[in-house]
Amino acid sequence: MTKDKNLNIDWGTLPFGYHPTDYNIRSLYKDGKWGKPEVSDSEYIPVHIAATGLHYGQEAFEGLKAYRGADGKVRLFRWQENAKRMQRSADGIMMAEVPEELFGAMIKTAVKLNSRFIPPYGTGATLYVRPLLFGIGPQIGVKPAREYMFLVLVTPVGPYFKEGFHPVSVEIVRDYDRAAPLGTGYIKVGGNYAAGMRASERAHQGGFASVLFLDAIEKKYIDEAGPANFFGVKNNTYITPKSHTILPSITNMSIEQIAKDMGLSTERRQVPVEELDTFEEAGACGTAAIISPIKKIVDRDTGKVYKYGDEPGPVSTKLYHQLRGIQEGTEEDKHGWTEVIEGV
Repeated sequence: MTKDKNLNIDWGTLPFGYHPTDYNIRSLYKDGKWGKPEVSDSEYIPVHIAATGLHYGQEAFEGLKAYRGADGKVRLFRWQENAKRMQRSADGIMMAEVPEELFGAMIKTAVKLNSRFIPPYGTGATLYVRPLLFGIGPQIGVKPAREYMFLVLVTPVGPYFKEGFHPVSVEIVRDYDRAAPLGTGYIKVGGNYAAGMRASERAHQGGFASVLFLDAIEKKYIDEAGPANFFGVKNNTYITPKSHTILPSITNMSIEQIAKDMGLSTERRQVPVEELDTFEEAGACGTAAIISPIKKIVDRDTGKVYKYGDEPGPVSTKLYHQLRGIQEGTEEDKHGWTEVIEGV
C-alpha cells in the first residue's frame, strides 16, 4: 500500500474535523469470539442492509488522543479508562464487549501506522483516536446482533471549540433533552448525540459554542454540555454535576484529581441552575475540548445571563496547563496516567 508522503497540513490552523489518514484497524466478533485485527487502507465498510447498528442503534464509540511531547515522545492518556467505558457502553446496549488487551493493541497499532499524522508539539493540534463498535449482524426483530465490528480510526485535529483555550458563550435549553433519566446518558452511544444535535445546531446559529442541557424531569439542575461535562469553581472548590444522564468524562475525572493535588476541595453533586450565579469560574471539559472556559451562559427561556469574564479564570488556567503538561510530558505524571508508545 503506497501512500502520498506530502501532507501539506497547516497544523496550527487545523479544525476539529475529519482528515484522511493512511490506515485503520478492524476486528470482527463472530461465533462468540474476536478475530485477529486486520489493517485496512479503505475509508469504507461493507455493511449488511439489516445490520443492527443501522436499524436499532447498536453502536458505541470512544475518543482519546495521542500527544507528541516536548521530548518528541508520543503518549496516550488513560486509554484503559476508555476501554472500560466502551465495555460499559457495550453492556448497556447488549453488544459484545471488547477486551482491554485488544482495545489497547488496536489503538496503539493505529497510532503507529499513522505516525506521520501526529501533529508536532506546540502546534495545539493532536492525533484524535476514534474506536468504534457496532452491530454488523442482521436482525429484523428488535434483538442484539450476533456479529460485531470493532474499528479504530485516527485523524489529526485542532481544538474542538475554535476559540481554543479562550472563554466561550453557552446557551441553556429546556425544549430538548439529551437523554432520558433511565436511558443511555451514562454511556457513550451515538443516540445521545443525535438527540442533542438540533439544539446544538440552533445554538451555533445563535452565536453560541455549545448548549447546556438541564435534567429531563424537573428542568432544575445542570446536566451535560452536549460534547462535554460542565464544571464550576467557587470558594476554592471544584464542582461538577452528578446525574445518571451525564457521561462520565475521563478528562473531568482527571481534572478532579488534579484539583485535589492543587489543594482544592471537590464536589460531585446536583447543581441547581440558580447556583450559576455564585460561581467565580465555569467551564466545559472533555477529551475533545480538554477545558473550554465559559465567559457567559445565557438562559434561552428567561433571558438571564450569567457572566464569568472575558479571560480564563486562574483556577481553570492552572488546571488546563497542568493537565496538558501531563499529557505532553512537561509535567510530572505522578498518577501514572500516560503511556509512551514505543517506536513512534
